[in-house]
Amino acid sequence: MSSFLPTEQRLAVTRQRHPAFPREPAVLIRLIRHIFKRVHDDANAMLKPYGINHPEYNLLMMLYGTEGYTLHPTELADAAGEKSANITRLTNELAEKGLIARQASDEDRRKIALTLTEQGLALIENFLPAVCALLERQIGDMQPRDMAQLEKLLKKFLAQLERE
Repeated sequence: MSSFLPTEQRLAVTRQRHPAFPREPAVLIRLIRHIFKRVHDDANAMLKPYGINHPEYNLLMMLYGTEGYTLHPTELADAAGEKSANITRLTNELAEKGLIARQASDEDRRKIALTLTEQGLALIENFLPAVCALLERQIGDMQPRDMAQLEKLLKKFLAQLERE
């Protein structure tokens, strides 16, 4: 936890200067930020040899986990937690790489459907063993009970944020 020590020290100084500052919520938010950065950096390093980055990976995996490997841009943005402007940029990059295709939607010809290509599917199948190894390494020796508890707490926290 040594990489978080400077943050804790800064929070202590902040509380000295402003005693009403809520330490515990600040610690949780900053821990989540530190974890996100580390997960993001680890994923980018692992994915680099495959020619994609972590945000592109997330979009590919949202499509991979969908029946028919197809989503509309708005659905993809919601699933991946990305803004629509970022979805446009990322899907342009993935389409240029030949990993996804754009086509008119079957339900509404005015809508665009984004679908994994055979090349995109092959890439996913190629990098999935490395992704599985990374996920296992990141979790380390955390026990299943602890992972279940953390999942429950994070879902509770997300639900709280979504209510606001």
